[in-house]
Amino acid sequence: MIQEQTVVDVADNTGARAVRCVKVLGGSRHAYARVGDLVVGSVIRVIPGSDVRRGEVVRGVVVRTKAPVRRTDGSYVRFDRNAIVLLQEDGNPRGTRIFGAVARELRQARFMRIISLAAEVV
Repeated sequence: MIQEQTVVDVADNTGARAVRCVKVLGGSRHAYARVGDLVVGSVIRVIPGSDVRRGEVVRGVVVRTKAPVRRTDGSYVRFDRNAIVLLQEDGNPRGTRIFGAVARELRQARFMRIISLAAEVV
């Protein structure tokens, strides 16, 4: 679960490496973000020469969480680190590659472009 002030990894090739969550989108009842939820964050670490700047406010979707995600068949999936993918205003990913595995729950959240770019869907 991701909440305000959580530092998450960036799982795409935009140049951002870490983002601090500023707000979980979805109304006042959403204090925590799970896989497939939208967050607003501030970039805190970048690689040199990237299009994304340190301090830039970005939107992203959560693709991995350390907290286990329960599936309808009763199984659970959890990851080692929290990660997001940065999004454009229209909801498409800003990067052209997705690093690492992403959760299958993104399919219900209608992020099919991220599913297609990911190397592994768990």
